[in-house]
Amino acid sequence: MTLHSFGLRAAACQARLPGLLTAVTLALAASFIAEHHGGPALLYALLFGMVFNFAAEGPKVKEGLEFTARHVLRLGIALLGARITLDQIVSLGPWPVALVLGAMALTMALGAWFGRRLGHTGAEGLLAGGAVAICGASAALALSAVLPRSASSQRFTLLTVVGVTTLSTIAMVVYPLLGKAIGLDTRAMGTFLGGTIHDVAQVVASGYMVSAQVGDVATVVKLMRVSMLVPVVLLMSMIYRGTGTDPSSRPPLLPGFLVVFVVLAICNSLGWIPVAAGHAAGELSRWCLIVAIAALGVKTSFKQLAELGWRPVWLLVIETTLLAAIVLGGMLAVG
Repeated sequence: MTLHSFGLRAAACQARLPGLLTAVTLALAASFIAEHHGGPALLYALLFGMVFNFAAEGPKVKEGLEFTARHVLRLGIALLGARITLDQIVSLGPWPVALVLGAMALTMALGAWFGRRLGHTGAEGLLAGGAVAICGASAALALSAVLPRSASSQRFTLLTVVGVTTLSTIAMVVYPLLGKAIGLDTRAMGTFLGGTIHDVAQVVASGYMVSAQVGDVATVVKLMRVSMLVPVVLLMSMIYRGTGTDPSSRPPLLPGFLVVFVVLAICNSLGWIPVAAGHAAGELSRWCLIVAIAALGVKTSFKQLAELGWRPVWLLVIETTLLAAIVLGGMLAVG
């Protein structure tokens, strides 16, 4: 590296620092509120960021916010791979795996169909369906990285994040009560919670509120859903890669963050990642996602979200209800 190129990189880092620090500060505030008063840190980070939307175009923070919303986000998604092993998925048995995978595929397909009926594009329907079917906000953000971009698509992504996070929080409380009322056993309850609640944190919380055994099953089922992020994002990248008019602006067929996700999952499956390192990677992933969503929040105003109307909310509610009905119906069908 020449002295000139080093100087250019140093200048780029210096230009991005104010925006990055802005997002980190908002993420710290969101985490503090979540830890001391309860609630989802991702949602708090998004709302706090939107309060500071007036600063989005400021020359000091704009470049850093763009960098954080794009690259820090992708780092957070990539690090999710360190939480997944093949043994976790195999231990579930064939029926729960088939049921949850089938429910995910149906949710995304029907979500895209309902999306078109409600006036959305196919890409928006798939993004919402993927968020509901896979892992909530993380999936929405990962899919948005490979789907066609526009000002309205970014607002739709953020509204999807708000919607799935809110619905996931509601499900965290309601679904365990529903499972108990129906009389689900430990394995069925864990499969139901892990196969239907959107965000990992809410799955863990709801499962262990019931029992340690239910929590273990729910967590493994949820991580299996997270592992589906790779084939779904790859498929969406293949479908939409050729839709842009400028070939030079197309994303790579297999984005780099997805490659890292797969490598980490393989390494973790082979036992090459120590338990402590896996936990550290998971915590760093959570922080990256909170920081990135804070940056996205700063770039979006409440008015812009309101302009999307009620239809995206109805779409998420429909998809959430479909996923819960399919998984619960499947568990009841096998007794």
